Amino acid sequence: MENRLNTGNSNFTAMMEFVLLGFSDIPNIQWILFGIFLVIYLTILICNSIIILVTKIEPALQTPMYFFLSNFSFLEICYVTVTIPRMLMDLVTQKGNISLLACATQMCFVYILGGSECLLLTVMAYDRYVAICNPLHYPLVMNHKVCVQLVTASSVSGVPVMVGQTCQVFSLPFCGSNTINHFFCDIPPLLRIACGDTFVNEIAVYVVAVIFIMVPFLLIVVSYGKIISSILKLSSARGRAKAFSTCSSHLIVVFLFYGTGTIAYLQPKPHQSEGTGKLISLFYTILIPTLNPIIYTLRNKDITMALKNLASLLIYLSHRYNR
Repeated sequence: MENRLNTGNSNFTAMMEFVLLGFSDIPNIQWILFGIFLVIYLTILICNSIIILVTKIEPALQTPMYFFLSNFSFLEICYVTVTIPRMLMDLVTQKGNISLLACATQMCFVYILGGSECLLLTVMAYDRYVAICNPLHYPLVMNHKVCVQLVTASSVSGVPVMVGQTCQVFSLPFCGSNTINHFFCDIPPLLRIACGDTFVNEIAVYVVAVIFIMVPFLLIVVSYGKIISSILKLSSARGRAKAFSTCSSHLIVVFLFYGTGTIAYLQPKPHQSEGTGKLISLFYTILIPTLNPIIYTLRNKDITMALKNLASLLIYLSHRYNR
């Protein structure tokens, strides 16, 4: 939809609505994709909700590490809810129409939540660093008040930057095609259909990506460099194995999340096709949030034991109810 205003001898065209192409280029499997993405979405919701539940009710999981994990799971639920329900609706209706305001809102929340996840992963790495490298000071350094402050800072510190980034992108004139070759409103495909010079916007994307992707990633690498050095100094092989096991899940998630984020937002624009960008986005917005709870539960004995205790409690309550 366009709003065409006549000012003197020139026409000004303001875009009022966009069309998300999504997966309309493969119409024969729309319903198959709907089923797959619906199952994935429900899996993400259920698995992360279970993690939040067990970390709240299991006494053995009342530690800073699991406090951060429950908050990360909550962010994951919010993150996928910003994109997947909209994508499912577009697959059902086979219409990708989205208003300018809805597009801007979606994009803003995607970046706020994504930035919060990056910062929270850094906080989780710092938590492991203190626990392994300074175990005697751990209860004092990572007390509950500090943990709440770190989670709050991770959640809100990126808000002004992401809101500013969104306003900057949507201040551009979109006077050509209103078709976005993507399944959600993202900066790279929006810049492709913007009129005028987008150089400043592209630089802003790189700067924000460096601040919220590269800097946190480097801090995580430094933290784990010191962690690994401390673990290798342990005399007990069992102690080394236990220390590595508490870090391995987090490291896998970090490399998956930051790897795809780096490719998506730090790769030079000419070297990334629209199809490749869509595939990478699909990976970090849907596939990684699906893998995260699986990685944390399968590789974490404490959560596995908590899940068994929860299952036993549910079975017991079910038997008592049926008597």
